Amino acid sequence: MKLPSLPGQFALLPYMLKWLLLATVIAIMAGTASAFLLFALDWATQTRITHRWLIWLLPVAGFVIGWIYLRFGQQVEAGNNLLLDEIADPKKIIPLRMAPLVLLGTTVSHLFGASVGREGTAVQMGAALADQITRMFNMQPQDRRIILMAGISAGFASVFGTPLAGAIFGLEVLAVGRLRYDALMPCVIAAIVADQVGLLWGVQHTHYGVSTMPPIAAWSLLAMVIAGAIFGLTGKLFALATHTLSGWMKKWLTWAPLRPLVGGALIAASVFYFGADRYIGLGIPTIVQAFEQPLPPYDFLAKMAFTVASLGSGFKGGEVTPLFYIGATLGNALAPLLNLPFSMLAAIGFVAVFAGAANTPIASTLMAMEIFGSEIGVFAAIACAVSYLFSGHGGIYRSQRAISSKHTRTGEDGD
Repeated sequence: MKLPSLPGQFALLPYMLKWLLLATVIAIMAGTASAFLLFALDWATQTRITHRWLIWLLPVAGFVIGWIYLRFGQQVEAGNNLLLDEIADPKKIIPLRMAPLVLLGTTVSHLFGASVGREGTAVQMGAALADQITRMFNMQPQDRRIILMAGISAGFASVFGTPLAGAIFGLEVLAVGRLRYDALMPCVIAAIVADQVGLLWGVQHTHYGVSTMPPIAAWSLLAMVIAGAIFGLTGKLFALATHTLSGWMKKWLTWAPLRPLVGGALIAASVFYFGADRYIGLGIPTIVQAFEQPLPPYDFLAKMAFTVASLGSGFKGGEVTPLFYIGATLGNALAPLLNLPFSMLAAIGFVAVFAGAANTPIASTLMAMEIFGSEIGVFAAIACAVSYLFSGHGGIYRSQRAISSKHTRTGEDGD
């Protein structure tokens, strides 16, 4: 008598066990690396605040970072764009040196006063560490793509404490108009476990409180459309300015170490001349203030200028936390104009500018709900979707592919 075949779902068990184990290993490495990064940045920030004169050494620090990358890190200089290129077209294993180099570069950048973030560092460390599994087990290209995506998700989730947003970010950031669902389970597992690993190491994420939430009504929803458009254009401006300055610096200063030397000198002089300490580093205290009280309406422009100067001249870190700052302070400035609570619109700007600049509206909406509570979900979804539309097809990541148009009426305009 012929026995009935096992249900097809049982055939999934080896696949699920494989990715459960691999994603957990990736998460442990990425979560540990992110925790170390956050502790290092806390030390660097407090040291700079205590010894303000360190900012004068920013040009020297920039020159050293530029020389180290020129001498030892040319293969990993592209950073997040290298990761996206390798996922789209796997060629070479990400050199392990990416992790310590970007960690050193980011810590030094913060210690001496550059305006950079931290997500780029966490993502690069997570993916570089994860890719070593490819080398160890000689993984096939398709599996390698998933490993890199899981590393990205784990790094993002653990540095911000947002596992759901981190999981989707690893799927959504690769291309405009397409999600890679074949990596969904590994990315979810890696993101959740990496976040828990960071917490076990003692990481404490900043709490942002939204004190007042308006009811869902015609005006509050229309205001999200208006604000979302402004946030999207702001994200587009940030990406365009950063890429333009970077291209100009590479054209006129062909020797790489000179770029952060010149940029660092201008940034340091501006900080001391204008007393602009609030616009360098991560700027977490100012972000917190944006949820609590009215701030100068030019704060978002000043932060954008310092961040564009820092990233465009070659300092290491990331764009996302500065985008949180820009979005929160811009939302703070728009709140009285749109007759909405400061804290609520600061929260919307926090995620929506990032959604437009990175072309990740779904991850940004989930981030809003994880950080600020589920009640903000409807408002965040509208603002992030509109921001995504208004930011064009470009973004902060040059290697992000445009698979389909954001709005089919106009087609892929490549802007």
